[in-house]
Amino acid sequence: MIQLLYPMLLVALPIPLIIWFFSKAKQPQLAAIRTPLYSNWNAIQQSQQSSNSKQLLSKLITFIIWSSIVIACARPQYVGEPIELPTTGRDLLLSIDISGSMEEEDLKLKGKRANRLQVVKSIISEFIEKREGDRLGLVLFGEKAYLQTPLTFDLTTVQFMLDETAIGLAGASRTAIGDGIGLSIKRLRERPAENRVLILLTDGRNNSGELDPIEAAKLATHAGIKIYTIGVGADKQIRRSLLFGTTTFNPSAELDEETLKQVAKLTGGQYFRARSSEELAKIYNLLDQLEPVEDKPEIYRPITELFYWSLSVALALLILPLLINLLGSLFKLISSDSDSSKPRKGNIAGEQHAN
Repeated sequence: MIQLLYPMLLVALPIPLIIWFFSKAKQPQLAAIRTPLYSNWNAIQQSQQSSNSKQLLSKLITFIIWSSIVIACARPQYVGEPIELPTTGRDLLLSIDISGSMEEEDLKLKGKRANRLQVVKSIISEFIEKREGDRLGLVLFGEKAYLQTPLTFDLTTVQFMLDETAIGLAGASRTAIGDGIGLSIKRLRERPAENRVLILLTDGRNNSGELDPIEAAKLATHAGIKIYTIGVGADKQIRRSLLFGTTTFNPSAELDEETLKQVAKLTGGQYFRARSSEELAKIYNLLDQLEPVEDKPEIYRPITELFYWSLSVALALLILPLLINLLGSLFKLISSDSDSSKPRKGNIAGEQHAN
């Protein structure tokens, strides 16, 4: 369907016709009355007819140019068929621990041993793909917390920034869980209160930063932010050495589950424990159910601007006479140069006779 954004501008279309009508010059007196010879009178009549034809063509081209400009100003648009866009308007921030402990290789990815961050990236990538219609953002924390990606509908950008995440970007030695929550609150509190969700993933305890996680959780509660916490890391791992043989230890000894549980409880969320990549995948599948994508779609009709077509016609008609005059002048110049370079026949004959 084609529509005009400013249809009232079309009232300007007949302006040139009105101007020509009221400024129409009086018919010139016949020059034949003052001319004694019929041949001269006939030549004048033919000249007037030719001049009238040129004026009529000039007025027609001018009117077409004017009409094209007016139509372009009216902004013709092609409105496409309705497209349904699923959306929730939900705002989800993913806050991920990238401290040095995330290098621990106590999990498996596709049957091969991998560090915790590699497994988290793989699982979250699948979670991101399912969040069409949601705004997603990414907050990273180690010794400090910083915003990797602001809330956006562009899931491709979020995925790219997640892939670029590396251990040590925010400091590798300590973990500032409270600051990670605090920065997320700052980004979420400006959004609608009923749709603020934070998913926080860590493998340690808060031992850095300015904000205590419990105090941060209380601030989140006042801001209407729901926090889901995830503790990642295996409960036991076998280590082999030449001196002591095989030993078993807990690689998640530093995980502060009690604090993570309390943070989730204070904000109305839940705490999850991921001891393997399979458990982590199940957790994110469960989060899909807890924070579902709405079924009600929004209607979107794509609009294609068409004004440049009529504007192109006007520009072409304005430029065409200039091009024709330029080519004509160039042709005459070439013709005059070629004529001047040719020797005259009379001179050649005279030279031959003299010889």
